[in-house]
Amino acid sequence: MKPGNRFALAVVVCGLLLSGCNRLTHYSLSEQKVNDYLQQHNDFHKSIGIPGLISADIVLQDLHSQIGREEPGKVTLAGNARFNVVSLIGSQQADVALTLKAQPYYDVEQGAIYLKDMQLVHYDVNQEKLTSTLRTLGPYLQQSLKSWFDSQPAYRLDASRNKSEALAKGLDVKPGELVIPFTR
Repeated sequence: MKPGNRFALAVVVCGLLLSGCNRLTHYSLSEQKVNDYLQQHNDFHKSIGIPGLISADIVLQDLHSQIGREEPGKVTLAGNARFNVVSLIGSQQADVALTLKAQPYYDVEQGAIYLKDMQLVHYDVNQEKLTSTLRTLGPYLQQSLKSWFDSQPAYRLDASRNKSEALAKGLDVKPGELVIPFTR
């Protein structure tokens, strides 16, 4: 082999090795992966309210994420909630479009990403007559969502698929993706 060809081959091999090493330095998690996980693992079903006065059974559905797009470093979730409200004036049902915002956090021991400090930033009720009822239940809903998302992962890494995920350190939020670096 000619010396010029050896050099070209060495450059190509080094380039391939370096591009392969880049995969070993971090793990990228797309919005679509998070959305798929949320669709498969979302089982938020809570009862909230003031006993004897007003209560609501709530089920979250169709959650999807926007990572780092609306606010840097934050994850925004949008979805629907089905409310079954029971009050002194009777029972009513409503569908509510919710927008939530949270700080993503990677728990190394659990190998999972959590959405901490969840905030209810907007809601739109499909029945105007239930808007004031939802306003009354808002603080209870806020606390319930915060507690649930603090304890339930938005995504769990598959340690059996990729052993390097167990070495992950921290979490970086970029538009459209979460990046888990393996070294800091």
